[in-house]
Amino acid sequence: MTSTNKILIALTSHSDLGGKRSTGYYLPEAAHPWHVFQQAGYTVDFASVAGGEPPIDGADLSDPVQRAYTDDAEVQAKLKNSPRFADVDQAEYDAILFAGGHGAMWDFPNDADLATFARELYERGGVVAAVCHGPAALAGITLSDGTPIVAGKRIAAFTNSEEAAVGLTDVVPFLLQSRLEEQGGKHSGVEDWQPHVVTDGRLVTGQNPASSAGVAEAVLAVLKA
Repeated sequence: MTSTNKILIALTSHSDLGGKRSTGYYLPEAAHPWHVFQQAGYTVDFASVAGGEPPIDGADLSDPVQRAYTDDAEVQAKLKNSPRFADVDQAEYDAILFAGGHGAMWDFPNDADLATFARELYERGGVVAAVCHGPAALAGITLSDGTPIVAGKRIAAFTNSEEAAVGLTDVVPFLLQSRLEEQGGKHSGVEDWQPHVVTDGRLVTGQNPASSAGVAEAVLAVLKA
């Protein structure tokens, strides 16, 4: 695969946490990968399920990386006008990273354009990555032969234990770890909130927010290999 030196970060457009409160994409799960990728010389673009400006959750502007992301004029311009997946050409990107945030549980698995984008990128040799609730996207992706992208793959995602710890087991539309296991994913988890990154071929996944930078570093390692 010829490198384009571009990576796409995918964001949820869903802002309602089951009627409990507002949600969206978890800002550090976009900011930390963005930082890792751009430090490595990649151009980072953004796309979202509905297009336009995606809703944010979990911002901590005492974190210098998150502050840099929110202060970066180019990033903010891209976010304000993020395209839908149908309007992005996967051939322009070396990798896609699905950032988490609880909103992803509602719209990532059900977006046919997202699924097509990721499948085509993966099947031509690109890297598909996801962190925390971002692997909800993987639950909706099947390969051209009809098998789920996670089938037989070693993966990490926000665990059932972590979902219970935040009190949202009965709020989310499904339990992410369980859904991926049902699709044949070989899920592994570590203690709640500890970083955990799993690479299986060109599929890179991370368990929780603490895994965000590690997922990005693992993507770069696969791209260099």
